[in-house]
Amino acid sequence: MSRMGKKPITLEAGVKLEISGQDVSVTGPKGTLKYQLPEGITLKQDAAVLHVLREREDDKELKMKHGLVRSLLNAMIVGTSKGFKQELELSGVGYRVQLAGQKLSLSLGFSNTIEYTVPDGVKVTVPDQTHITLESIDKQLVGQVAATIRRFRVPDAYHGKGVRYVGEQITLKEGKKVGA
Repeated sequence: MSRMGKKPITLEAGVKLEISGQDVSVTGPKGTLKYQLPEGITLKQDAAVLHVLREREDDKELKMKHGLVRSLLNAMIVGTSKGFKQELELSGVGYRVQLAGQKLSLSLGFSNTIEYTVPDGVKVTVPDQTHITLESIDKQLVGQVAATIRRFRVPDAYHGKGVRYVGEQITLKEGKKVGA
């Protein structure tokens, strides 16, 4: 049995789970998320505890999906109750960001500014010119948006300039040495 899949999920206070066939809907104080279970995976709910079960123990593909479904459902429950947050920082001379509605204007050392429209479902705030905060109930969506913004200027291995996650450690390489 999958180690991750057999862990029970505890429903947070204020979160409602609705199961109709293979469709699962999680509603909490922050919003609603939906997911369709793969064939062979079922859910069993006992009061505030949710168990993810699979039909066949010997099916390798079903065994792989077992832990995945449990993790996705847990992320949906946490997201609808608490939400997810990702913070980015810009480091480099002249690197800055501006927010206009749902559109980010990033000055990252290129000749033109980069315009990025943040998708619906992600709340973006810019506390100052070098920090971006992304919040959403969907863990995958907030992570994908953060990775897309980071990809515009990945931190340089020699100077450390670029877009990085807050708290990310960048190991700087040593530059060229002048002849011996």
